[in-house]
Amino acid sequence: MKERYHTEKDGKLSLEDVKPGERASGMLELSDGEFRLPVTVIRGRTEGKTVLVTAGIHGGEYVGIQAAAELASEIRPEEVAGRIILVKAVSRIDFEERNGSICAEDGKNLNRAFPGKADGTVTERLALAIVDTLHREADYYIDLHSGDTYEMLAPFVYYAGEAVPDVVETSRQMARQADVPYMVRSEVDSGGSYNYAASCGIPSVLLERGGMGSWTLEEVQSMKKDVRSMLAYLGVCRAGRISRDHYPLEVTDIQYQYASCFGLWYPEKRPGDLFGAGELLGVTKDYEGNVLERAVAQESGVVLYQTGSLQVCENGPMIAYGKIDYHSDDRKKQIAAYWSKRSEDFLRQRREELHSPLAGRFLGIIRENLPAGKPLKILDVGCGTGFFSILLAAEGHDVTGVDLTPGMIEGAKKLAAEELAAETSGSCRFRVMDAEKLKFESETFDVVISRNLTWTLPNAGRAYREWCRVLKQDGILLNFDADYGKEDCTDAEGLPQNHAHHRLGAAMLEECERLKRQLPITFYRRPGWDLEALGEAGMASFRVELGVGREIYREKDQFYNPTPLFLIRAVRKRTGD
Repeated sequence: MKERYHTEKDGKLSLEDVKPGERASGMLELSDGEFRLPVTVIRGRTEGKTVLVTAGIHGGEYVGIQAAAELASEIRPEEVAGRIILVKAVSRIDFEERNGSICAEDGKNLNRAFPGKADGTVTERLALAIVDTLHREADYYIDLHSGDTYEMLAPFVYYAGEAVPDVVETSRQMARQADVPYMVRSEVDSGGSYNYAASCGIPSVLLERGGMGSWTLEEVQSMKKDVRSMLAYLGVCRAGRISRDHYPLEVTDIQYQYASCFGLWYPEKRPGDLFGAGELLGVTKDYEGNVLERAVAQESGVVLYQTGSLQVCENGPMIAYGKIDYHSDDRKKQIAAYWSKRSEDFLRQRREELHSPLAGRFLGIIRENLPAGKPLKILDVGCGTGFFSILLAAEGHDVTGVDLTPGMIEGAKKLAAEELAAETSGSCRFRVMDAEKLKFESETFDVVISRNLTWTLPNAGRAYREWCRVLKQDGILLNFDADYGKEDCTDAEGLPQNHAHHRLGAAMLEECERLKRQLPITFYRRPGWDLEALGEAGMASFRVELGVGREIYREKDQFYNPTPLFLIRAVRKRTGD
């Protein structure tokens, strides 16, 4: 491989010479100087794990290269616990000479060459050098990629799937930190750098952003954010509050469709598009416009990437897609498990609240926002242990309370039995149910009410659509919530000593904070986002009260909530409005 230097000041870097609290950059020599790669090492003052981040395995994939270069200068040693090794361009010569993603010297793809060969071609020797010098230093591995110079793709992340179970699971959890819509489990244990690293015991992922031999500042920023999220998850780098719009869904049964001959390629879809089984995904034609080949979906799914150039080559890729596994999103299980652990404490707290001034204050605000003089059919969604349900049943309304957590529902039934006398004119019943997938007929309820629920939902927009669906025309939604995404759940400073949070302990509060960071609603501007989402769901006549928290939580006692509570009142549109 031909070596070339851009400046005389390119310094030699040794991994061993970087001391705690230092950041060092230079050329790292591999294989006795045959290869020289631009590397930055950032070492924290405290000991910890080592994360290897590589970019430019393919020299024509620019988003990762620029992201690695920027991270190398932005991450400070004082942010780090352990060590981060950033390789900015693994295929450096091919990147510098604009050779794209195939090595110009031997025509090989580096990401098909691992673990490499000592007596192989230049690409195979480079793969072996990466393994011997860099893989062996790593506890975790993040590989940054884009679509090839002729490929366009939807952002997604691969995680290593052919390794021992704990390595696969850690790789999967790393992938989940990426702000991308999809993730894919790799089914090979060699060829790719990250695949081979995982087979050797290193949890590994491969991020895909950008393509077509280009890059944008937005894509680079997103790639950097993903890397920082993973570093924070691994405990190697502080990240602060990182926003996200996606929680990646698993895509399985990946189909790679290749062209049987050269042709002009005309795709019918774009990366990220959904389609059904049997749909036409694209065609190839000859120069006269005659159809040579059709790419037809074998099953429903989503397009991950496809050729973006006009031509496809014989045996070259046309399109890749897979099936979305909606059941693999286990956030609901995590959320239900967390609140199950808190159900006993909630039961105790709500029992006390029902006999406190808070009950009357909440009820007064609710009365002001509901039609008077008639019993209403009310859905208390996310009812917890039944606080609103019991208050409203005592007022004579017919109330159904639903919650995702069985422990909460059991507590609600117990508390209702204690609190509601036989002569109560209203009634309440409770069911375990997902707030985003209500099992009620449309236009069933006069009122939907909720307290401190929407901030815990993976897809609050879907929930709002469901709540609108089950409301009768002119039905009323009352949602009490707060912008808890801005708060640190682990910070109990300023709360009275008898506050419920002090009973939970640090581990429970840290778990809440971890769950919260997985939810897109955490990073929305609320309640502005809620109004937009409710409008799209079919609600109208909005009123927002931002000061209800001050009216309700007047005393700094065990119930005190310092986060400003808001109330959204909305009315379902009439058909035809």
